[in-house]
Amino acid sequence: MQTEHQRVSWRHHTNVYEVNLRQYTNPGTFNAFSKELPRLRKMGVETLWFMPVTPIATEKLKGTMGSYYACSDYTSVNPEFGTLADFKKLIEVAHRLGFKVILDWVANHTGWDHVWTKTHPEYYEKDKEGNFTAASGMDDIIELDFKNPNLVQAMIEAMSFWVKECDIDGFRCDLAFWVELDFWKVARPALDAIKPLFWLGEFDALDNPEYLDVFDAAYAWKWMHQTEEFYKKQRHVPMLKHLLQQYQAVFTPETTGLYFTSNHDENSWNGTEFEKYDEMAAAMAVFSFTWEGIPLIYSGQELPNRKRLKFFDKDAIEWTSNYALEGFYKTLLSLKTQNPALASGNGKTETIVLDILQDDHILGYQRKCDTDKVLVLLNLSPYPSRFLLDDKVITGKYRECFSEEKKDCTKDNWFELPPWGYKVYVQ
Repeated sequence: MQTEHQRVSWRHHTNVYEVNLRQYTNPGTFNAFSKELPRLRKMGVETLWFMPVTPIATEKLKGTMGSYYACSDYTSVNPEFGTLADFKKLIEVAHRLGFKVILDWVANHTGWDHVWTKTHPEYYEKDKEGNFTAASGMDDIIELDFKNPNLVQAMIEAMSFWVKECDIDGFRCDLAFWVELDFWKVARPALDAIKPLFWLGEFDALDNPEYLDVFDAAYAWKWMHQTEEFYKKQRHVPMLKHLLQQYQAVFTPETTGLYFTSNHDENSWNGTEFEKYDEMAAAMAVFSFTWEGIPLIYSGQELPNRKRLKFFDKDAIEWTSNYALEGFYKTLLSLKTQNPALASGNGKTETIVLDILQDDHILGYQRKCDTDKVLVLLNLSPYPSRFLLDDKVITGKYRECFSEEKKDCTKDNWFELPPWGYKVYVQ
């Protein structure tokens, strides 16, 4: 049974831009990133997701600088980035420009020399010998024990610190499904009582649908993995349509998915979107912004960034004065924000997947909300395509967002797409 929450209305038309502070600028600080805010706002970014800003444990440090996700103190700022005052000022400027700000929260585990290991060792899981337990596959972090009610309260208080002190607008909860659902059911209402927040959980909705009882949005990991497999191995569009039907079935009217072609994990460990999708990357980005869900952009995708960024060491994005994909993303960001047909998680939109008999390599769908309609056509093949759409479904006059092409579908329902091409029509 779905629990009632104070779900923020701005989530319906938001987008998320993930900020990797360490690699974003050469200084890698809050103050250096702050200079990028006007550019990002002009591009159309709505919500900034900051990877963890807490200090990093030095025991069992990975690389030269360690992992963001091996925290040593939940209520302090990593000196690598600046001071708490710097972060508060950054959020104040962001809010003034119209951004929302969400903070990456790592509840499941800490680093080996987190302050709690000395002050509250009982907060941690232990092995038979009474030693801290390393997290699965990651030896620089140790597991917390959420069966301990004192730990639950301490974690909520730590999260409250960032809402009260910095006025953040929500959390991106790292490996949310590794933490007992009962914790989130207690934590969310406690924190929403301070200020209604946006809750993004890192879990795939198909694997852990019960977590949607708490979270507003969940990752579409399977979509990303299956589309990569589609490009590299088996190009079978009906397989993708079946997966999309599964996602449509699992999300309630109040919840939605997060869609992306890259993020910090993917870029560092598995490669850029160009390594995954190559020529199909742009079509996949168009999908992320126009399907029912929230789109994510990772730091540097507007360049585009074509290198894997190191995770444990300094490896700054190689910015130039030419943001080649800025216009591409601005078009998509504006459309997502402004068009009612592209709202997510409000229960008012309808998504119709089209049957295109002439070419089974085309993924086409229409998004509708009352009289607003958006038609999306993606050619998921290396061949040009010409095809006909059902004149009972697609009618009226449309404008293509990227080319400004005008089309009266009442008179002409034939469409053409180049290899790996895309078109987004607005009625």
